[in-house]
Amino acid sequence: MASLSLSSAPPCLRFSTSSPLRQTQPLGNAHGWCLGMEKFKPCSRRRRTLICAVGQDAEEAFKKTVEIDRLIDLLRHANPQELQKTVVENILAFNEGFWIRLAARTDTCKSEDDKKDYEELALSVMSIVDRIVHKTNEKIESSTDVLQGILKPVVDEKEEISWPPRDPEALKAMEEEVTQMEQEGQLDEGFLSEVNAQLRQAKEDGDKPGLVAMLQKVLQLYASRVLSKRSYAKRGNEVLKAEEFLEVLIKAPEEEWNKLLLDGMTFGKGDVSPEDLYAVIKKRIERTLIRTEGGSYQQRVLTEYLKGIQSRAEEIVQVFQGKPE
Repeated sequence: MASLSLSSAPPCLRFSTSSPLRQTQPLGNAHGWCLGMEKFKPCSRRRRTLICAVGQDAEEAFKKTVEIDRLIDLLRHANPQELQKTVVENILAFNEGFWIRLAARTDTCKSEDDKKDYEELALSVMSIVDRIVHKTNEKIESSTDVLQGILKPVVDEKEEISWPPRDPEALKAMEEEVTQMEQEGQLDEGFLSEVNAQLRQAKEDGDKPGLVAMLQKVLQLYASRVLSKRSYAKRGNEVLKAEEFLEVLIKAPEEEWNKLLLDGMTFGKGDVSPEDLYAVIKKRIERTLIRTEGGSYQQRVLTEYLKGIQSRAEEIVQVFQGKPE
């Protein structure tokens, strides 16, 4: 069997990232050691600063090595099922530093049996990681297909992307596609990740305002669809006007918010005060944070949509009251 080396690591994993494993407490105090150097008069402040930096770098390197060693030991003693689970849970830890450390431990083995154990462990981990990466790539391709299917009604391959689409029916078809895909469970975290990646790239390019608006519309339609599934407008036989009004806004297209806010709030023709609307938006955001996974794209898209409604209401209130934005 070939000996383990850094080149054995999968190419897609040769990058640097922090390990999700919990960091250990450092052994010793780099700051205290450096302060002890002050008794030497010839040392300048800059020299002491450099010594501190070197000490901190060494401490960080030591901590990372301890983390990697802990992960390697955990993998060595795991059965096949536990090994798969451990690799999945620590997928970001398999970076260049991990493979260098594993190669070093392999090279320092005193017995051939231990060396073979490490080599077999490396091959097993690589195999699991490769499968995970392959599945991830497949999911990305699937998410891309879903997004293309949603955008198909509003994209004319022969012309430059424009927004809004010239044909109103195209937008309606796009909305129906979002509804259908959401019902089928196609608009998952992978899909939202793909939309956000495309949106970020379009903004960076700076020359595709039509595509940016189109992708933002996709996220708005998604948020509207998901948030509309739950209603909080009734408490027994009582109708909560502010909640009911918020639900009307959630379901409405973004370009209709201005008119709805003017017609529904107390400074216009309605009976919902800005304070009451802000309160129910805050409560809906709190409910969303509880019911979605922390840090997920879904959580971000839904909360940003609700915050967008509040921002629009605040802008209109300021304009109505004659205050500068």
